[in-house]
Amino acid sequence: MTEVPIRQFYQECKKRLKLKLLTGQEGFDKLITQQEIHRPGLALSGFVDIFTYERIQVLGNTEMAYLRSISDEERKRAIKRVMDFEIPCLIVTNNNNIPDELLSLSRARKIALFKTPLSTTELVRFLSDYLDQKFAPSTTIHGTLVDVYGIGVLLTGRSGIGKSEIALDLVERGHRLVADDVVTITSRANEVLIGTGNEVVRHHLEIRGLGIVDVGSIFGIRAIRLQKRIEVEVQLEDWDNSEDYERLGLQENYTKILDVEIPLVRLPIFPGKNISVIVETIALNQILKIFGIHTAEEFNARLLERIKKKKIAKEYLEHDFE
Repeated sequence: MTEVPIRQFYQECKKRLKLKLLTGQEGFDKLITQQEIHRPGLALSGFVDIFTYERIQVLGNTEMAYLRSISDEERKRAIKRVMDFEIPCLIVTNNNNIPDELLSLSRARKIALFKTPLSTTELVRFLSDYLDQKFAPSTTIHGTLVDVYGIGVLLTGRSGIGKSEIALDLVERGHRLVADDVVTITSRANEVLIGTGNEVVRHHLEIRGLGIVDVGSIFGIRAIRLQKRIEVEVQLEDWDNSEDYERLGLQENYTKILDVEIPLVRLPIFPGKNISVIVETIALNQILKIFGIHTAEEFNARLLERIKKKKIAKEYLEHDFE
């Protein structure tokens, strides 16, 4: 289960969200356990039956205007009603003035209270992006991720089959390395897989017989990138004469990573085969498919049409008795 301490949230977001801490750090050990955000308008007005208090609570113009509209005694009861729950933190938007009751109860309950000049809409957008990243399902895969012509190609296969060497050749040909050996993959909204490298070995390649190669230092900043959407997996396999490999491309193969389906290309290799050029072609072919151009299907359609025409001509000639 993902948990983000308030201390970490504040350190990572205070600049982008323009957060100002109004209480002490006593509430910094509380945990954010849900990626959704909540606005406690109904809870302040007295309806707490479905109050999702486990989320970050955002008080915008509507909530603050309501608190200003009621009497001091009602305001104190409304704020206490919300603060009796174990909420992770409170964020007040639009630089709204903070009622004394809210500040004192936040300190008493050791709940971090933040203020920001951002509008509620801006805050929710930025905060949602942050929480989506933190709570996104993730996994690690043994492989190499390269950006080839803008297509994220994930190279997989047994250890020592040559993934790193292929990636090195692709980088030398002008493409960009994202990660080698260990690829961390997260699933974002709309079934998008984002791959990145391990912070320790990021942008380094292990070339057997040579050792560790720093791609960024050797080839420059153009040869690397921090993350990339994974759009196709190329599974490298040792050539097996008994295997029936795809030759036309009519049969689409897919694999699932974090329940997200992406195209899979099984690529048999043997000495002398130019794998880098084939990987480039796979990436370009994937771009064509994105634009609705399926080469194998179009070739098959032309072939069937040619056969049909020959059949019609043959039948005509067979019945031509003149």
